[in-house]
Amino acid sequence: MTARAALVVRGGWEGHHPVEATDLFIPFLEGSGFDVRVEDSNEIYADEAVMAATDLILQSVTMSEISREAFAGLRTAVENGTGLAGWHGGIADSYRNTSDYLQLVGGQFATHPSKHPDQCSGDQSDNYLPYTVELTDLGRGHEIMAGLEDFTLHTEQYWVLHDDLVDVLATTTHPVQPYHPWHRPLTSPAVWTRLWGKGRIFVATPGHSLDVLQDDNVRTIIERGLLWASRTESA
Repeated sequence: MTARAALVVRGGWEGHHPVEATDLFIPFLEGSGFDVRVEDSNEIYADEAVMAATDLILQSVTMSEISREAFAGLRTAVENGTGLAGWHGGIADSYRNTSDYLQLVGGQFATHPSKHPDQCSGDQSDNYLPYTVELTDLGRGHEIMAGLEDFTLHTEQYWVLHDDLVDVLATTTHPVQPYHPWHRPLTSPAVWTRLWGKGRIFVATPGHSLDVLQDDNVRTIIERGLLWASRTESA
């Protein structure tokens, strides 16, 4: 049996630990029958031969930029059946200046609300809040979320702008607080999938730090999402 091919593309803002974070999942991919190639530049997306042979892309590139040629290669690969998967800013806050990428993925990081100003110290922990990831009815019947229940995290809670072509498997709700300007609770997708041409896209918004990625629920969701998105699974 020929091994499936996974391409790990990582880089961008170092605060999301793209190398260490993706290293957590490479053994899982190899154990699941993938030959894994790692690239530190998204210019690999412009290599038509590599992309045509890739069954799954695991991307962890926060912010950064992407060339016209690289994005065209990524989009073509997904349309032709290559899976695209990732977590947190590595997929939902990539390439902010490329609107076509935002359309491809279906959701974009907008903010992560902070603690009360009196509790803020000026570091990343200002945005660490306790919150609940709640499975949707669709999620409870989906293979990625099978057997899981609502769970809580203490980390960045993503507020995501999205469209109606995403299939939302789990949500999180941002409450009204007197120190924030919104006036009613806002529910945002926390885990979603998307069909794009022949390809599948998987996004989980938890994953700011290594400890969050090693949470049993988060890690299970990501591992299942990687397999779900792969070309072989979607064929």
